[in-house]
Amino acid sequence: MAHRHEMESKLKGETLVRKGLLKKHDATPMLRLMPDLHVVKVGGHGLVDYGRDVVLPLVEELGELSKEHKILVVTGGGVRVRHVLDIGIDLGMPTGVLAELASKVSEQNAVMLTLLLSRWGGTRVKTSDLLELPTMLKLGLLPVIHGTPPYGLYEHPPEVGRIPPHRTDTGALLIAEVLGAASCILVKNVDGLFTEDPRVNPEAKLIEEISNDELIRRDMEDLVMEPKMLEILRDAKNVREIKIVNGHKPGCVTKAIRGEKVGTVVRA
Repeated sequence: MAHRHEMESKLKGETLVRKGLLKKHDATPMLRLMPDLHVVKVGGHGLVDYGRDVVLPLVEELGELSKEHKILVVTGGGVRVRHVLDIGIDLGMPTGVLAELASKVSEQNAVMLTLLLSRWGGTRVKTSDLLELPTMLKLGLLPVIHGTPPYGLYEHPPEVGRIPPHRTDTGALLIAEVLGAASCILVKNVDGLFTEDPRVNPEAKLIEEISNDELIRRDMEDLVMEPKMLEILRDAKNVREIKIVNGHKPGCVTKAIRGEKVGTVVRA
């Protein structure tokens, strides 16, 4: 009988899926690469697509904030993502191909925001350069990265339909988690998470604070954030909350970064 060529380690002979092993390592401290970083996700659908009247004041706010705080700007896709997904689904494209197509749009928005932030050291960052962020920030740069996670053709099949489940909100959370960031802030076109879509039902109530488990239990028809974020926040080790604020109202991002009460907080 052939024998496995092993190397001495604490994982010697393990399958890496044994429950007892996973629990044993769950309490091992994790390195937080950038515990003072604020990951700010700027939505494409909620912000960039509105053009200069909305984008330029937000750019000014982010730029001035970057003088005092370490910020990573993450961009979404918006209306162009919805257009390419509509065509791709109609043509029968697999989910992985749809994810590849969608990522190109959030990259376009990253380029535009980088240029708009050039006065404050705006610098385009690609996903492969993520670990260069500590050096960039020490140099006084303001990094901008697109939010589509680089699963590409390996995107997970969604539970229902074909739209890629990991999009730019989720990407921002994944970035914040791997970097051990201080906060993950989603900048939208509404004041936060509501009981219903406030644009459809004006009587909908703002949820100022809610636990992740409670939000999962509610199983709401529509969310202002990607549902996949709830699964990731549940399992996250570094990020313990997500903040949702209105980017159409100047000062909301500033309040969120300073820890003041604004928008919605979803706690793990």
